[in-house]
Amino acid sequence: MFRFFAHHNSTDFLNTVFFTLLAAGMVVWSPHITYWWTYVLANAGIVIAIWLTATYAARRGHRWQLLHGFYMMALIPVAFKEMYLLVPAIHPVDYDAALIAIDRLLFGGDPTIFLGHFAFPVLTEILQLAYASYYLLPFVLVVDLYRKKRMKAFKNVFLLVMLGFYLSYLGYVAVPAIGPRFTLHDFENTDRDLPGVLVTSALRVYTNTGESAPPGTEYPAAVIQRDVFPSGHTEITLLVMLLAFRYRARSRWFLLVAGSLLIFATVYLRYHYVIDIIGGVVFTWLSMQLCPLFDDWWSAWKKRRALPLDDGLGEATTPP
Repeated sequence: MFRFFAHHNSTDFLNTVFFTLLAAGMVVWSPHITYWWTYVLANAGIVIAIWLTATYAARRGHRWQLLHGFYMMALIPVAFKEMYLLVPAIHPVDYDAALIAIDRLLFGGDPTIFLGHFAFPVLTEILQLAYASYYLLPFVLVVDLYRKKRMKAFKNVFLLVMLGFYLSYLGYVAVPAIGPRFTLHDFENTDRDLPGVLVTSALRVYTNTGESAPPGTEYPAAVIQRDVFPSGHTEITLLVMLLAFRYRARSRWFLLVAGSLLIFATVYLRYHYVIDIIGGVVFTWLSMQLCPLFDDWWSAWKKRRALPLDDGLGEATTPP
């Protein structure tokens, strides 16, 4: 059994564990999930695909190493959509009232309503573009590091980002919520209340569709993804910015500006309460504390079993 993980790096193992847990969740809460068995089979296929990718990357050429480096980008939206099914099955209660109460306690009112007084189309357009760059920013950083052949840093970024995503998904289970665009504002009038210039409306459609509420959805608040607390946009963006400066990436100043706009956009565009942003900061800290512990544990585990140690991607060494 141990040989199954012979060529896994710590991120491969993290992905394998998380998708195994997703499959187990589908089985446990199967009475609440239509076609649950298809997701179990899909997750089993993903676990096997991770093994094949890691194994072939260690034995074959550059193309497999490239796939091994970047395959994780495809797992994030898959896991996100599976959480869409699991969160209401596990914890079918929304906590927006509690999040609103915390914001009001901290600020004496509702920050999204306050920011609405300062909204204007050009600012909305810029912030909607920044918000839409969420998945782009980690990609910019890892491509930057990969092109510089900084493979250890490349692997560390992916491990920390994937761990951050998965921890935020656990937060969604603990505190399901739909956000102020539904609870404090009229979702149907968002384009009228926060108009953009050129692409804002199209980007909103893209975001809403990705969260399972495409145009024409009759009751969008009932079907939208419960993904508010913590703010994953804040957590992952902060991780990317911090890592960009830690590794002195050439893209660090771009990521700082784009990431700062993105975080501000989460509240301005009514996707999040401010307490979600605070939660995202806490989860950022938690991810950075857990990541080196997990990576060190994985290396020690492989060393004890005389399995190859992966110092980067495709750079395995056999322990003495």
